[in-house]
Amino acid sequence: MTGLGMVLLFLLTLGTRNSAFYERNFALLVSINVAAAVGLGLVILWLAVRLFVRLKRGKFGSRLLVKLAAIIGLVGILPGLLIYTVSYQFVARSIESWFDVRVESALAAGLNLGRTTLDTLAADAANKTRVAADSLARQNNSGAVLALDRVREQLGATDVVLFSAAGQPLGSAGSSRFDIAPERPSAATLRNVRSNRVLAQIEGLEDADAGDLQSALAANHARVKVLALVNPPSFSFDAEPRFLQVVVPLPSPLIIDALAVQAANREYQERALAREGLRSMYIGTLTLALCLAVFGAVLLAVLLGNQLIRPLIVLAEGMREVAAGNLTPKAALPSRDELAGLTRTFAHMTQDLADAREAVQHSMTQVDAARENLQTILDNLTAGVVVFDEQGRLVSANPGAARILHAPLNVHLGEPITEVPGLEALASGVLQQFERFLAEDTPHEGGYWLQSFELSADNQTSFDQTITLIARGALLPHNERLLVFDDVTEVVSAQRAKAWGEVARRLAHEIKNPLTPIQLSAERLAMKLEGKLQPTEQALLQKSVRTIGDQVEAMKRLVNEFRDYARLPAAQLTPLDLNAAVRDTLGLYDHAAVPVRCELADDLPLVKADAQQLRQLIHNLVQNAQDAMAGLAGAEVLLRTRRSDSGQWVRLVVIDSGPGFAENILKRAFEPYVTTKAKGTGLGLAVVKKIMDEHGGRVDVANRMTDGRVIGAQVSLSFAVAN
Repeated sequence: MTGLGMVLLFLLTLGTRNSAFYERNFALLVSINVAAAVGLGLVILWLAVRLFVRLKRGKFGSRLLVKLAAIIGLVGILPGLLIYTVSYQFVARSIESWFDVRVESALAAGLNLGRTTLDTLAADAANKTRVAADSLARQNNSGAVLALDRVREQLGATDVVLFSAAGQPLGSAGSSRFDIAPERPSAATLRNVRSNRVLAQIEGLEDADAGDLQSALAANHARVKVLALVNPPSFSFDAEPRFLQVVVPLPSPLIIDALAVQAANREYQERALAREGLRSMYIGTLTLALCLAVFGAVLLAVLLGNQLIRPLIVLAEGMREVAAGNLTPKAALPSRDELAGLTRTFAHMTQDLADAREAVQHSMTQVDAARENLQTILDNLTAGVVVFDEQGRLVSANPGAARILHAPLNVHLGEPITEVPGLEALASGVLQQFERFLAEDTPHEGGYWLQSFELSADNQTSFDQTITLIARGALLPHNERLLVFDDVTEVVSAQRAKAWGEVARRLAHEIKNPLTPIQLSAERLAMKLEGKLQPTEQALLQKSVRTIGDQVEAMKRLVNEFRDYARLPAAQLTPLDLNAAVRDTLGLYDHAAVPVRCELADDLPLVKADAQQLRQLIHNLVQNAQDAMAGLAGAEVLLRTRRSDSGQWVRLVVIDSGPGFAENILKRAFEPYVTTKAKGTGLGLAVVKKIMDEHGGRVDVANRMTDGRVIGAQVSLSFAVAN
């Protein structure tokens, strides 16, 4: 407030002595002060609204603050209004006395006198220049140029230039002598001189004023420039007219006086025209000063009153915040009076409460962190974890459960688990297991149940093949059920393959040994009885011996197949061209009863495979396809290669148009001795599966469907791309 007051006082005192500074900075200073006044007004308005709200709500200390603010505000406002009234009358009557009619007439007369003097000097310079031009008319160009210095001295000029009829400089004397290209008169000026013989004009006073008078004189801008016509002699027919330009400086005292009168008259006229504006500016300044003083007094009144009751208000607000549960650090006043000491004591008490609550929140944060860690672990488990309530409604499920069950479980949260599409059978079995578990008489706290489930691949589920789950159930607090399960299909398949390998090895060992004695005994019996029996009995004997031999050979082939399955050598993986391997192997089927056709993709990358086992794979699959289509007209086997969308795998697909796989066979296609062929052993796809496992690849079997009807089968082998 002191700074704003000093600015206003400086503005008022300087305005009567320096009008230029006043006019240049008045708008900026007034704008700053108006902004300050508006800011103070808004602050006061905000304080008034806040005080009114406090008073309306009955807050502690509000009535006392209103009284103190009113008393201190009146002390500042009443003297200010008195000073403003007196100052307003003084300014309104003083400005009118600044302007007088006699002063205006004197300034106008001085201005006319200066103009007349300047016109006289210009006319005198024009007459002298015309005389000099007549004296040069009888001389040629060379003589006229030599006479220019004499003309300059006679006329007291600073510069003399002789121009040709086209305006080209012929010679010069004075300041333009060293100019390479002196200023040339325009064509219009030359035409005017031809008509009037002489042209005089005053230059350098148009832009000059009292502020830059000395600079104008130093640059020699205030001057009379005369351009006169130099007529050629009357007896010369080919001579052209010339032009004489003379520059004569104006007297310095005359210029100073003329400019001073002109500046004084212009300033007087501006002030006379702005008389009402000047009165408004002074009155506005006084009004602004009053507003600032009043606003400052009111604001000071509120601030002083607030200082008196501040300890009580701080204490009351702190108690209200603590009652609302806000234990943030409270304000404590530094003064040594009793009320300030009470605020400090209250702040210490609040800090102790805040520390106790922070300890509790820290414990809760640790619990939340542990919960987040547990959730992170659940989200990254490969096993499925599902929680549902005692009514069977799904509460939560981790991503592993959705992946294993091929169902978006998070979409069905809050719904009964038995209503999740495709999981009805699994849900019913799990609920039954929990019912049995809860119905046991023995205590089961901390206990669990363990059960395996098989989810079949059918039209109602989204599984590609039958999967086997190992599920474990337990109780959670609040009567919730926890179900943890994992997909052990691959483990079960591997165990079955291992078991069948052991069975094959034992069968090969136990069956192969007696086959040779049986065959030899039958042949020896036929030799011993040769010619000793009747023809009928002899024929029966030979038929029986052939039957025994055929069955023994069939048993040997079966044993050899089991032996090969059990003793399949480890794959030696090397980079191979899958298309080349397919072409080499299919060369053996050129004249087969069921033809084989290829659709091989171009630019396939090399795959990691064992060449010998790869040929065995292709032979097994092609023979199975041909056996499935035996006797069908127009049947053919199609082999197709292509690269996966990810680019990491190369697939070989064998397609036939036979009857396809039976539903029960499709679920157990890779188990040994599972077949629909009358003479098959069921080891073909089992060997294929075992070889692909050795290759780190994948084998998939499926029926080809159209309009709900099976039109054939296909087997897809996926090989990893060689790096």
